[in-house]
Amino acid sequence: MAIIGNFTKKEGGYQGTLATLAVKAKLSFAPVAKTGEKSPDFRIHAGTAEIGAAWSMTSKDGKPYLSVKLDDPSFPAPILARLIETDQGFALIWNR
Repeated sequence: MAIIGNFTKKEGGYQGTLATLAVKAKLSFAPVAKTGEKSPDFRIHAGTAEIGAAWSMTSKDGKPYLSVKLDDPSFPAPILARLIETDQGFALIWNR
């Protein structure tokens, strides 16, 4: 597991920074109305570009988190991660 971003909760969504060796970007998670059972709860933007989505989930321990999928033409593959609450705010955790 690696922390690849740090976020704060803002107006129903989240804002923060994604930072890896190849990517550094300010991201915002904007809530969206669900249109179906599998539709996302959030759309993720880097500036004006939509680069992903997130779904509200609950862990086996009963803790809420967001299942995150980020994708961009410059990525060799989508980034799958979890946004979890920590003592310092919210951390984007990536696990290969």
